[in-house]
Amino acid sequence: MQGMQRTDNMGCFSLLKTMMFLFNGAIFLGGAVILAIGIWVKVDGGSFLKILVTAAPQLLQVVNVGYLCIAIGAFLVLMGFLGCYGAMKESRCMLMIFFFIILIIFVAETAGAVVVLAFSSLSKVFIDFLGNIAVENLKNDYGLKQEVTTVWNVTMKEFNCCGFNGYQDFNNSFYYKEHSHQYPDVCCLYFNPCTANNISSQVKGCFETFELFLNKNGKVVGGVALGICALEIAAMIVSMALYSMIGNK
Repeated sequence: MQGMQRTDNMGCFSLLKTMMFLFNGAIFLGGAVILAIGIWVKVDGGSFLKILVTAAPQLLQVVNVGYLCIAIGAFLVLMGFLGCYGAMKESRCMLMIFFFIILIIFVAETAGAVVVLAFSSLSKVFIDFLGNIAVENLKNDYGLKQEVTTVWNVTMKEFNCCGFNGYQDFNNSFYYKEHSHQYPDVCCLYFNPCTANNISSQVKGCFETFELFLNKNGKVVGGVALGICALEIAAMIVSMALYSMIGNK
């Protein structure tokens, strides 16, 4: 009887190790690809641009987010390594580190959701604070710093919006002064030069447009968020189960 139970436990242990290895192996490989792309963009942007122009010209402006790719890729590689190494080498230390990192991310996500849902007035203050930073960023850095300009151009083009609160955010900005009181071309759908009279009333601020997008696609966003939380919970359960089984061996 004890032999059968021991066999079952070993089978369960092997299954959990395999699940942990495959899941984190996928994370590791995905992170390695993102990291490699980020490094490639920063080191050899010329060849990357040629490929990007051929494959997807509309993505040309995102090449300046190489550092973001490097940061995300490095984090995913680290997480994948901790999970794989901890499972295959049966390292309780690695599994515990993996568990705590996932736990911290999960707690932060949960706390953010609680603040948004339960303390709407506080979240509004936070959004206003971010809005002030975004507007200040537009006025001082748009048209001056390439990375800032690229991010805003991509955002405004994809969401068909202008500025954070509206095109008036560009008034008295660096770009506005340097371009004879004109607004960015992406703010005008069909007119050039882009002046206040040529900006359509349908072009709203990016924050309002993003709010409308979330309201329209709230179920999809919620489903993705729940899926991510479920994966995080599953990862924590599996890592702790392995941690406990390794300790009992």
